[in-house]
Amino acid sequence: MPEVHTLLAFLAASMLITAAPGPDNLMVLSQSLSRGRAAGLGLALGCAAGCLTHTLWATLGVSAVVASSPTLFTALKLAGSAYLLWLGIAALGARGAHLAGSSARYPREPWGRYLRRGFLANAINPKVALFFLAFMPQFVDPAVGPTSLQMMVLGAVFVLQTIAIFGLFAVAAARLGELLSRHPGAGRWLDRIAGIVLIGLAARLALESRH
Repeated sequence: MPEVHTLLAFLAASMLITAAPGPDNLMVLSQSLSRGRAAGLGLALGCAAGCLTHTLWATLGVSAVVASSPTLFTALKLAGSAYLLWLGIAALGARGAHLAGSSARYPREPWGRYLRRGFLANAINPKVALFFLAFMPQFVDPAVGPTSLQMMVLGAVFVLQTIAIFGLFAVAAARLGELLSRHPGAGRWLDRIAGIVLIGLAARLALESRH
């Protein structure tokens, strides 16, 4: 187990990183705004679960393989970009958000579908894998105990704080979306905003380098 002061330092750094604007929290915010709290919370849990897989990859050395292979990095990057692009195009083509207070009456998607979307968007993002590979070992001390166990503990801490912060983002953005949806036609514009954000994230990921 990492020492208490190490865990606290890791938690503080993780919270700052998670709250800073990035692909995952922007996706949670935009989708919560257009699709409501259940969608946002599903995405938040999915992104957090994706972080747990990156912890495992970093512990097993898979992330190091990705970092050393331009071909593998590019393949994962393009797959993640294509997935975000697909989500963005789907949002642009939506007929309007279904939120409390909205006049639209379109069926809600199950929140588990958003959980899967969040997981996939995070898990196949090679930049997240490289971040975990570079970030987490800084808080591991071989003198304290097995490094693999310390990495998993740190990963669990990262996942829990991600759920808390992304969950707050989702609830706040969903509430704002509910207020906006009371105005005629707002649902369509919320979906368009979400689509533009997702397409922008797709382009950003496609243009990312390994460094």
